Amino acid sequence: MQLTRDPSIRRNDHTKPRSGRLRLSRENGTVLAAQILLGAVWLGLWQLTATQRWLDPVLAKSPGQSWDYFVTALQSGELWSNTRYTMTAVLIAWILAGAVGVLVGVALGLLPRVERVLTPYLEAANAMPRIALAPLFIVALGINTSAKVALASTLVFFLVLSGARAGVRSTDAEWLRMSTVLGASKYQIFVKVLLPVATPAIFAGLRLGLIYSLLGVVGSELISARNGLGQLIATYSATYRMEAVYAILLLLAVIAVVLNQFMGLAERQFLRWQPPVDR
Repeated sequence: MQLTRDPSIRRNDHTKPRSGRLRLSRENGTVLAAQILLGAVWLGLWQLTATQRWLDPVLAKSPGQSWDYFVTALQSGELWSNTRYTMTAVLIAWILAGAVGVLVGVALGLLPRVERVLTPYLEAANAMPRIALAPLFIVALGINTSAKVALASTLVFFLVLSGARAGVRSTDAEWLRMSTVLGASKYQIFVKVLLPVATPAIFAGLRLGLIYSLLGVVGSELISARNGLGQLIATYSATYRMEAVYAILLLLAVIAVVLNQFMGLAERQFLRWQPPVDR
């Protein structure tokens, strides 16, 4: 006798995933609408502040004035070229300091005695205000990309190092003992146990490090630089062209959001083996 499946059961099986996707889609739409509304309210308050002169006239620049500068600067190539200089330094610092931070962090996680010896010095170096090192880097390396990269690297290195070290140390001791009992070599334990456990923390450090790399580069440019978005902010601030300053700050905010979203996408693709997080 051939068994047949009840059509109503089949319908119910398909209804649950569809209803879940529909609910998630509605939730995402609600969040997006709230974000757009919040942005519109913020722009309205900005415009109202400028028209009502609630601030000093030098500071009270409207969104329209900032937009006019933005369009003009794009057409002249001023923003394109300076954004390219800034982002070049950001990526160089992030790649170099991120790679070194991962290696040192993993090594310290695997060598607890060495970590105990170096921890006071690492904490002291990390607690130092890095912006105070900018003049030193500028004098030593010159007013060029090297000084920007050096300052940003000091921020990225410690963030990635902390993430990698914490990731390695978060490995369950029972997993390590079980792997040893099953005859796994040290290399196999590192590749099959330690590295997969540490990878999410490493990605978190790299994601945060990319944003701080941008902050470090712009901070160095604000102090002294030949080019870059930070240098534009310093120049226009000195000449009281605040509409240009606001436009560049908004551009930096957009760049930071794009970088963060890109790293989030890369993290989700690379860590597809992890179970999804309930929100």
